[in-house]
Amino acid sequence: MCGIFAYLNYLTPKSRKEILELLVGGLKRLEYRGYDSAGVALDSADGKDISIIKKQGKVKALEEEIFCRTNIDFESKIQCHVGIAHTRWATHGVPSAVNAHPQRSDNEHAFLVVHNGIVTNYKEVKTLLQQRGHVFESDTDTEVIAKLIHHLWVQHPAYSFRELVEQVVQQLEGAFALCFKSKYFPGECVATRRGSPLLVGIKTKTRLATDHVPILYGKDHRPHGRNPELPVMPRSESTSEFQPLEDKEVEYFFASDASAVIEHTNRVIFLEDDDVAAVKEGALSIHRLRRCMDDPHAREITTLKMEIQQIMKGNYEYFMQKEIFEQPESVVNTMRGRLNFQDNSVTLGGIKDYIPEIKRCRRLMLIGCGTSYHSAIATRQLLEELTELPVMVELASDFLDRNTPVFRDDVCFFISQSGETADTLMALRYCKSRGALIVGITNTVGSSICRESHCGVHINAGPEIGVASTKAYTSQFISLVMFALVMSEDRISLGLRRQQIIEGLKNLDNLIREVLKLDDKVKELAKSLFQHKSLLIMGRGYNFATCMEGALKVKELTYMHSEGIMAGELKHGPLALVDDSMPVIMIVMRDPVYVKCMNALQQVTARDGKPIVICEEGDEETKSFADRALEIPKTVDCLQGILTVIPMQLLSFHIAVLRGCNVDCPRNLAKSVTVE
Repeated sequence: MCGIFAYLNYLTPKSRKEILELLVGGLKRLEYRGYDSAGVALDSADGKDISIIKKQGKVKALEEEIFCRTNIDFESKIQCHVGIAHTRWATHGVPSAVNAHPQRSDNEHAFLVVHNGIVTNYKEVKTLLQQRGHVFESDTDTEVIAKLIHHLWVQHPAYSFRELVEQVVQQLEGAFALCFKSKYFPGECVATRRGSPLLVGIKTKTRLATDHVPILYGKDHRPHGRNPELPVMPRSESTSEFQPLEDKEVEYFFASDASAVIEHTNRVIFLEDDDVAAVKEGALSIHRLRRCMDDPHAREITTLKMEIQQIMKGNYEYFMQKEIFEQPESVVNTMRGRLNFQDNSVTLGGIKDYIPEIKRCRRLMLIGCGTSYHSAIATRQLLEELTELPVMVELASDFLDRNTPVFRDDVCFFISQSGETADTLMALRYCKSRGALIVGITNTVGSSICRESHCGVHINAGPEIGVASTKAYTSQFISLVMFALVMSEDRISLGLRRQQIIEGLKNLDNLIREVLKLDDKVKELAKSLFQHKSLLIMGRGYNFATCMEGALKVKELTYMHSEGIMAGELKHGPLALVDDSMPVIMIVMRDPVYVKCMNALQQVTARDGKPIVICEEGDEETKSFADRALEIPKTVDCLQGILTVIPMQLLSFHIAVLRGCNVDCPRNLAKSVTVE
């Protein structure tokens, strides 16, 4: 939730126009993370003050506000400058210019902060600051941070900017990523994170002196945490000075996501929890107050493999539309280098060394939220069949609420597109503390789940910008199928079944292309549905997950009420909803539960329902009970859910367009859910 972008240029002259274009461009790349309001802060023309420009609404509104200003000298060049920017997804306080970030410490703009996440103890800190005379102007938890750092600076003006930030974060509880700017520390930027993603991009004309930035530790190793009286901890003097880079001319980019920096540089550092990254006089250093047992001595400068073309819309009008049509390629990328179709072997390098341990486990636990949870539901039956292990599928939030028993011989899979989903990450840490083996299934290299897992599978779906997940779902699905194949590779009795599945995977991209050819038919179907207020989607067996995922997509994108219903539960309540005006979509495939699905279909038609059926090509019997039908190619039963979900993705997309909804940025939602 929320997007942070900051830019610092050192000895690289830039005009204010160039700086503002960089900041606004970074926010546009992050707009999928939040789009209620946006703001930027940069130095004024005389360099003695800081200008803040904030606007309710999307980044485009902020851009128009900035470039219609007459009091900004756009053309003057600046040798060294820090600009911070933010696009907001509201948590505390309604969307407004006052609640937008950057949040300031006072009217003089002494300290400014942009924030992603939630500070859970902000009320206590706010009360204490109010008692000390601070007056608050916004409803946000973030303003507490700006006023707290100012309060500490007044008490201890000799502290460096980085030391002030270290003192602040020791008083905060919750999940956050923060980036600070101050008029008292010109040319300096300090950033830190705990539970929310943040990275540093580095751009130089020549190569860096090192591929690692050493971690500097404080001499005072006190634990962080809330202290209600806000005392200042003993000053943590660094054990080493700043480590300058070889190149004096340097540009730094602080961002919530790599997509915001890839057009500028592919060299980034992914910050870990409680890292404090500070830039002073063009030199970057990373500090930590405490040394952990398994801490590395440096943060690696990673070279991103992402291409700028991957985060552009190309010939498509919407990112979601582009990502739906990328699925023939994304599923191949998920399998590339892992599935050998010549000898029917599967190799998952990220978990290869742990397979013997996994085979000895008590049970498998698949944990996720939203679409990731549905990918676990979709593959549970196959995992049970091929591993012959008990498989639990859990919503991460409910899993934590129940304090679910976890044992040392459990294997826990944590599924997340972003790798930063707060509930899933908290569940991971819960299971890890109880000794379980942790397997991460993510789409983002360097994410928190990726780093904190013992092993894992990168799904290789490519960047996904649309808030409603599409290609990540199908790639997660295939990743879990490949895991099931690996687990059963030495089972002779399952050899034929494995071969059928691998043959299905081999031809899957072509079958997806066939399904995508139904786009025009789905669009016509959407025209008959978009004015309805509700939609029921029914199925069972391997296609129950498609019903849940399809209903979620309809809710996310169109704001219609929609339910994914287990067809076996139809007569236990949902049948009361069926009449001649209730739209019903039923998924009926020629699989082991075909007869049971046909029973449900006939129950619907007997109540004057007019079901829209998704069925196999040439299935005339099933079509005879349908009001309208979408025919899709046949594949092996356990993979059919990949083909049946695509019409639901297309349908929700077209209904959203017809209803005038924002397809890529549905209201009230954000892509990376980094708050509980």
